[in-house]
Amino acid sequence: MSRQRRDPRSDRLAHSVPGTARPRFDMARQVAATGPGGRARRDPRAERAGQTVSIDPRLRLDRAASHLLPAAAPAAPALPSGLPTRDVLILDAPAFTILALAEPGQDRLSPTDRQILGAARLLAGAQGGVILVVDRPVEDAGAAGADRVIVLPQAPHPAARLALVEALYRQVGPRHVVASEAADGADLARRLAARLDCGFFPAVEQIGPRGIVRTLRGRGLDQVARQPAAIMTILPDMVQPYAGKGREARAVDAELAPPPSLDAELIRPQAGSLPLAEADFVVSAGNGIRDFDLFRRVAAALGGTPGASRMLCDAGHMPRAAQVGASGTVLAAQCYLALGIAGAPQHLQGIAGCEHVIAVNTDLHAAMVERAELAIVADAHPVMEALLRLLAEEAQA
Repeated sequence: MSRQRRDPRSDRLAHSVPGTARPRFDMARQVAATGPGGRARRDPRAERAGQTVSIDPRLRLDRAASHLLPAAAPAAPALPSGLPTRDVLILDAPAFTILALAEPGQDRLSPTDRQILGAARLLAGAQGGVILVVDRPVEDAGAAGADRVIVLPQAPHPAARLALVEALYRQVGPRHVVASEAADGADLARRLAARLDCGFFPAVEQIGPRGIVRTLRGRGLDQVARQPAAIMTILPDMVQPYAGKGREARAVDAELAPPPSLDAELIRPQAGSLPLAEADFVVSAGNGIRDFDLFRRVAAALGGTPGASRMLCDAGHMPRAAQVGASGTVLAAQCYLALGIAGAPQHLQGIAGCEHVIAVNTDLHAAMVERAELAIVADAHPVMEALLRLLAEEAQA
């Protein structure tokens, strides 16, 4: 058996930049398409590019057909600025639609709105589409489970809002309407059911194989509807928010007549006057607070409702109505500022429903510091004095 001899020095010289000992980076140009053994050479970079979808860079599902692609496939272009950076579920032609009526607000979706969307997604399944109806633009509707978003004009008067939703209902023709059993949603759902003279099922607690379930208060019985009603209200904190893959949340314009002109005005309560259970912003004191006059001035300046830990209420420094925790008041605030609170388990249970938590404590390893999104490891009194100075400077400016 005879085999052609190879000179390694000549090979290295052929693969080097002329006049230097540095090897070339384009070594593929120095050899033929087949190697010395007659085996076809592969370019893994070209194969990878050929297996990639060009618009949204990801591997194709039909990677087995990559050998049919050209060897030097063009590189994937950059994403256009208007396209999402992650995959979302797009439902172009839903079999039916569900209207999810969000509560009036000023910012992003509230936890109650997310629960309404979670209930609507359970009713829609894989074939139905969920239309979120809001009175302000929101950015997180797709993650919350909305396929379409319709922004209606703000209507402070209940009758004006009813006229808008009724006109939208007649235009869209949804299979079901879902609203909250709390605040404005309960009133709007009842008005809409009476105006349309259709089925109504309030205070829903479960949506599952059994059907639509609610509890008959005071009787210890469950009422089960095998078929969902046309209009339903969801009891807060009973249905889980949607946690699946993001939806499209395509904005849709509804051509509706302007609502009737009715005199109404939204008057916000005085800062700090709301009870703990209804407050959106709570400023709470713990065992690390010694100057309670300073604490009350800070809470009033920030516009928060004062709260306290159980130790302060037991000691008489704060009223019992201000106690936060499992044995006091369970909060559902958007923001909770904990000053000098270590974070007992009962206290953490009371703030489990708070969206944002800010902690000021000298102990870096305190449970409240671990729970907080923003933590200031310092004595609370200098922090409160600094807050008062900054608020005074902002008021003067």
